[in-house]
Amino acid sequence: MEKNHSGIGVGLLDSKLSKPASIRVAMVDEDANIRRQLTELIQSSNDLKLVGIFEHAEAAIAGIPPARPDVVVMDIHLADGDGVDCVRTLKSRFPAINFLILTHCEDSERLVESFKAGASGYMLKRTSPARLLDAIREVHEGGSPMTPQIARLMVKLFSDTQPLPSDVPQDPVSQLSPGEAKALHQLAQGYPYKVIADHLGISVHGVRNYVRRIYEKLQVHSRTEAVVKYLRH
Repeated sequence: MEKNHSGIGVGLLDSKLSKPASIRVAMVDEDANIRRQLTELIQSSNDLKLVGIFEHAEAAIAGIPPARPDVVVMDIHLADGDGVDCVRTLKSRFPAINFLILTHCEDSERLVESFKAGASGYMLKRTSPARLLDAIREVHEGGSPMTPQIARLMVKLFSDTQPLPSDVPQDPVSQLSPGEAKALHQLAQGYPYKVIADHLGISVHGVRNYVRRIYEKLQVHSRTEAVVKYLRH
């Protein structure tokens, strides 16, 4: 399915896939087995459309813009460059594209670099197929999915470096309603919105409302910041 180890033409992929889809996805990974597995996984989903496959950073930087993906699944280690640098380059030129890091790397320095470069989520390659599909959808919806291991690592980094603002109550979690507290507990486990909705017996829209109110009450702007305050509590 690949062309000169550099990527698949957008026209070729579009002509191969006739199913309706709302989320356009591209992938960048040097591992042929991972590319094959991701291709099969994405093509098995009714709401995702694969529009580009790239092995190298150079091919990705050239091919992703015309492919017009909504989400790019990006590995960090590429044969001709660095995935984080690739994200930084593309995000600066095309801010509407969402990037989901998918890698074996659990290094805290690379994790921070990825988010600074413009990535919205960070998943490990041992993530289950169903969770990975949910992560792609969550990134597209404006979320920041992470595996529980990565969420814990982010929490540790924030806890070590970010003091609580002096104007925020020292126990802001106590302001949450029982439903909001349950939703926050689920967020701290790294679950996506759909799984949280199933666990709480509410709709995904209801989870989003909980999260919005949690952010307002805790005076935070991301899942990681909210989880940090929850764990401190």
